[in-house]
Amino acid sequence: MLKRLTISNYALIDVLDIEFPEHLVIITGDSGAGKSILLGALSLLLGGRYDAAVIKDTSRNCVVEAQFDDSIVRRVVTPAGRSRVFIDDEPATLEQVRELASVKIDIHSQNSQLLLGSDEFCLSVVDAYAGNSALLEEYRGAYAAHAELKSRLEKLVQERSAREQEREYIQFRYDQLQQANLQPGELARIEETQKTMANAGQIKETLALASAVISAGDDPVEQRLKELCRSLEKIASCYPAAGELKQRLESCRIELKDISDTLEEAQEKIDASPEALQQVESRIAQLYDLMHRNGVTSEEELIAVRDAFRKDLEGADSLSQQQSQLEEDLKRADMRCTELCERLSASRRRVLEPLSEQLQASIRELDMPKAVFRIECRQLPQRGRTGSESVSFMFDSAGSGRGAEAFKTASGGEMSRIMLCIKSLLAHHMALPTIIFDEIDTGMSGSLADKVGRKIVEIGDNMQVIAITHLPQVAAKGGAHYLVYKEYLPTGAASRIRLIEGQERVSEIARMISGSNISPEAVAAARVLLEEAN
Repeated sequence: MLKRLTISNYALIDVLDIEFPEHLVIITGDSGAGKSILLGALSLLLGGRYDAAVIKDTSRNCVVEAQFDDSIVRRVVTPAGRSRVFIDDEPATLEQVRELASVKIDIHSQNSQLLLGSDEFCLSVVDAYAGNSALLEEYRGAYAAHAELKSRLEKLVQERSAREQEREYIQFRYDQLQQANLQPGELARIEETQKTMANAGQIKETLALASAVISAGDDPVEQRLKELCRSLEKIASCYPAAGELKQRLESCRIELKDISDTLEEAQEKIDASPEALQQVESRIAQLYDLMHRNGVTSEEELIAVRDAFRKDLEGADSLSQQQSQLEEDLKRADMRCTELCERLSASRRRVLEPLSEQLQASIRELDMPKAVFRIECRQLPQRGRTGSESVSFMFDSAGSGRGAEAFKTASGGEMSRIMLCIKSLLAHHMALPTIIFDEIDTGMSGSLADKVGRKIVEIGDNMQVIAITHLPQVAAKGGAHYLVYKEYLPTGAASRIRLIEGQERVSEIARMISGSNISPEAVAAARVLLEEAN
């Protein structure tokens, strides 16, 4: 329940700090005293829209705080219009606050009667009466899961379709690169080979000349070194240095012999045929063409493109498997949704008649003895977030049999009474700890006002009820009575609220009966009302 409300710098409220007891709490006051301001501040706290005009002093923040049984909610609005909300001193979002408020408090004003035309509200009444809270939550979870799977499948089908359109082209390009048998660094190697083959004649001629100088002809270098080594060997016994020189010359001779062999092998390996040169040049042209077509500059990049194409092709196959799996998942989710939806529908239809009868009996107690109230349920073309049916409240005040939807045919006063009966019923079937009635008894008087008061008291037996009223018959029934009034200060008018008891409460109810000129008869009537209420 709402235990405490603290407001600062909101409209005519400078500072307000008020505690609320259990059961029925009455709030009264002259028109314009600030009752609606109180509710406006509470609505702001619980996620309502912010209007810069509500800040009383533009040099400081507006702060509204409510203490419930197990949580404290606070909203701070700066003069610049920035808003922050907190739950138990931890930063929160407005959505989190609204979600918390939905299970903490219900504010019912005269405009709330418009809910009679809301299919969602009518369904919520039926579900509350049927005890469908857990089932509805389970269905909504299944519906959301089904919708998410359906969305994923649609996106996957679109992606697969787009890929299928490109698959043939990607396959062609992949095959082209795959058949090219790409090797890292190949282009540099064959470009060197091409240069060699293009100059094969000159290279072979030079290699042959070098080979001839070393080991061919009438007086080859190698032979001369060989003979020189023999001569040095002959004098080594009498000239030791000759042995070392001989070894060095022998090393040179062996190296020259190895160079000569290498020159001969190189001559044999050089292919000067036009056919071989054409093959190499054709391969170079192929690699450059592939790089140009794929927008890259190396074989390594071409290999990366080829591998990316392979992954795309493998991905297309994977998408097919994913689609099959999603279709199976969606089928199971649809079956689950259907099962829960059918259970929800059956539960709703099962309570339509008893709920209609109970509400009709309650409505007839409020000076509408011939009223007919029934709930109509219509099947929707397809299921939605709340199920597969819509619900309407049908009403006929005269019992003529020509009933229509309540929000179309009932007068304002009749809709107020219908809503009061609905709220009374919901108080027994919902866990809401607090409900606020904002002048829903406007336009009522006499015995009807007394009956409405009794109905509000009945609701207050099961939960905390805060009733803002102009009716003395209702005001006399509260366990606690608060008076909202204006105090005029040098700085301007300010709204105040205080608990009134004893004679002060008698005077307030007498004022509500007779107006500002309180007569002895009004005082006596006020005492009677309070005594009857007690």
